[in-house]
Amino acid sequence: MIILSANESRELDRLSQTAYGIPSYTLMRRAGEAVADAVIREFGGAARSGALVVAGKGNNGGDGLVAARKLATHGIATRVILLTRNSNLKGDAARAYAELSELNGQGRSVTIDEVVAEELVEAAFGNHPCGVVVDGIFGTGLNAEVKGLAGAAINAMNGTGKPIVAVDIASGLDADTGAIMGKAVRAALTVTFGYAKYGHVSYPGAELTGALELADIGFAAGAITQIEPAGRYVERAEAVPLVPRRASNTHKGTYGHPLIIAGSRGKAGAALIASRGALRMGAGLVTTAIPQEVAAIVASGQIELMTEPLPDRDGHFAGAQATERLVGLIEGKDAIVVGPGLGLSPETIELLRWVVYDSKPERPVLIDADGLNAIAECGTGMLKAARGPIVLTPHPGEMARLLGASTAEVNANRIGAARRLMEKTGAVVLLKGARSIIAYPDGTIMINSSGNAGMGTPGMGDVLSGMVGALLGQKMPPPEALTLGVYVHGYAADRLAQRVGPYGFLAGDLADELPATIADLLAAKAL
Repeated sequence: MIILSANESRELDRLSQTAYGIPSYTLMRRAGEAVADAVIREFGGAARSGALVVAGKGNNGGDGLVAARKLATHGIATRVILLTRNSNLKGDAARAYAELSELNGQGRSVTIDEVVAEELVEAAFGNHPCGVVVDGIFGTGLNAEVKGLAGAAINAMNGTGKPIVAVDIASGLDADTGAIMGKAVRAALTVTFGYAKYGHVSYPGAELTGALELADIGFAAGAITQIEPAGRYVERAEAVPLVPRRASNTHKGTYGHPLIIAGSRGKAGAALIASRGALRMGAGLVTTAIPQEVAAIVASGQIELMTEPLPDRDGHFAGAQATERLVGLIEGKDAIVVGPGLGLSPETIELLRWVVYDSKPERPVLIDADGLNAIAECGTGMLKAARGPIVLTPHPGEMARLLGASTAEVNANRIGAARRLMEKTGAVVLLKGARSIIAYPDGTIMINSSGNAGMGTPGMGDVLSGMVGALLGQKMPPPEALTLGVYVHGYAADRLAQRVGPYGFLAGDLADELPATIADLLAAKAL
């Protein structure tokens, strides 16, 4: 599904008008009527108690005024709180107000109050019992923290306890990131126009958007072609074309050979589960390099796996000695995964530097877990000089260390965090979590739709590292490998949640679910 930024959304609107001759008020009328239709369809019973429309002074407020007019024409007692003087309305919003006022003069049940002071908000809301609220305060152009009159209105709306239908985007959300700009409406339903926005599908905005409805209001098809938006919400339709088919006349040498460098004392399981993820994702061969101390545990845990015990010290890789062994071991491998359960020490950093800078020939390197912590210790600048493509897969805590920020700051603007790390490193970046974010070096942002809260258990990220390593080993370009791997990872968890329950399944269960998950997607590809 296409995702637009705020700028792209404005450009779509502008081009539709100027290049394709669609009148701006036609678009506003269709938008407002789409909102009213959604209120009647989804909350018709509640609306019989009345509808309250809260409108700002811009075009979003104009859409709300159009919605109020249509609700009233359907016999719904409609009250409008206008957060400005009507004399301040301009252009299409002023026209929408005039048409609503005319309707009021025809005896329809419409009340319009102008609330222009913060201290008047509580009384205004108290005088207007209703069954459903329409939020038309701010649209996608919000770029400053919400406070004052608008902030008081948002608090009052949320305090009604009634379902809120947001016009285009819940007021107070940053359309480009999903960040909360001080305070924001908590919508039950958002009706957006044409295409989704980043803020609808990325947390924290996704939580406040409620159900998302895309309303076709007649933007010009040629306009979206001109804009060439770079954002996508990765759903089944986007993932299916990426799933590789297999020809009959092939063998294990056809499907890649990733090398997984992982494990340490107490963390043998990370190496094992990453390796199982690679095998279950279809890698032809998998070799796992582990410290000597944990070699027996890993080798006995997955008999199909090839293991290479390397010199260790206190249960961790012995830097220079382990690197000497890796020189020969890395030959013939198609991709490298480094980091799961690796531990953190000066020798770990030495080994990681060698993998990034000196391992030859060039091949994609996925860095996860303790490998990311090692990068944070020695600086992300080292990745700019990497010989081959780099893939980074941090969770929010690891991302915070890599950016020198707090975890709260990362979670407040997840898209921005992924972009920043991509720009600092030149890598393909995944920020894990609900609605995982993938930032491509060309500026593309992918937001993943699959997955559930049952994935909050140890080893899930390690499985994903192995899965993506398997796809990289099959010569899939890093952006596509990461996009497909993340979707399949979450979709396998969704299948498990549906079959065995919402939580309690383990990382190993997810790895074992992968063949059936891939078969499901391939069946869809065949249709």
